[in-house]
Amino acid sequence: MSKFVIEPKFWELFPDAAIGVVIAKGIDNTEVGNEDVHPDLIEMLEQANEEAKKHLTAEVFSENPVIQVWRKAFQKFKTKKGVRCSIEALLKRVEKGNEVGTINPLVDIYNTISLRYGLPCGGEDIDTFEGNLRLTVTEGGDNFLALGDEEYDVTLPGEVCYLDDEGAVCRCWNWRDGQRTMLTEDTVNAILVIESVDPSRRDVLSEAIVTLSGLIPKFLDGETEAVILTKDYPEIEL
Repeated sequence: MSKFVIEPKFWELFPDAAIGVVIAKGIDNTEVGNEDVHPDLIEMLEQANEEAKKHLTAEVFSENPVIQVWRKAFQKFKTKKGVRCSIEALLKRVEKGNEVGTINPLVDIYNTISLRYGLPCGGEDIDTFEGNLRLTVTEGGDNFLALGDEEYDVTLPGEVCYLDDEGAVCRCWNWRDGQRTMLTEDTVNAILVIESVDPSRRDVLSEAIVTLSGLIPKFLDGETEAVILTKDYPEIEL
C-alpha cells in the first residue's frame, strides 16, 4: 500500500508546519450522481466567497495575515518568478469581486473550506499515483504538466513540492496542480490536504480538517479518515 510521506528536508525548512489530511474512499464525484445536492454545493461555495472577506481586513492586500505568512514561507525555497500560494490566488479573486466558481463537486468542497478558513487546500486522485506521494524539497528536473498547459515543465532545484515516482504532482508547494493526478468526475479515491505554517492557527486547521472530513461523505458518499501530520507524525497510508 502506498503512503503520503512528508520528508525530513521539508521539516528542516518548516519545523512548525502542520498538514491536515483527509483520505476519502469510495466517493461519487460525478455531476449526475450529485444532481440532487448540486444546488446546495453551489450555495455553500457562494457563501464561502462572501465569508472569505473576513480575511481581508488590511488596506494593502499583501499585509493581510493569512497572505503575509505565506509570502514569508515562499521566500524560504526556490520558486518560479511570481508564484503565490493558492489561498492568495483565491482571496485575490474575492477582493476583485470575481467569485470562485464551481469546477466539480469535490473541488467545490475543498475550495469552500479554503475560502472559509483562509488556508490552502487541495486534492489529488490517489489512484493516479506512482509509488508514494511525498512532500519534499526536490533536487529539480521532475516532469510536470500543469493544469491548462500543453507543454511539460520541470521542477527547480530547492523547490518545495509534492512528488511521486512519475514526477511532480503539485509545484511550488501549493501553487499549481498537475493534469496527471487532478480530481475529475472519475475520481473515486482522493487525498485532500490543508496546509498551515502558522502555529497560532492550529485550532483553525483542526476545525477545517474536521469540517472537510464531514462534508465529503455528506455530499459525495464514501468514507473519510482525517489526521494532522507534523514532524513527529510525518506519514499516513493511502
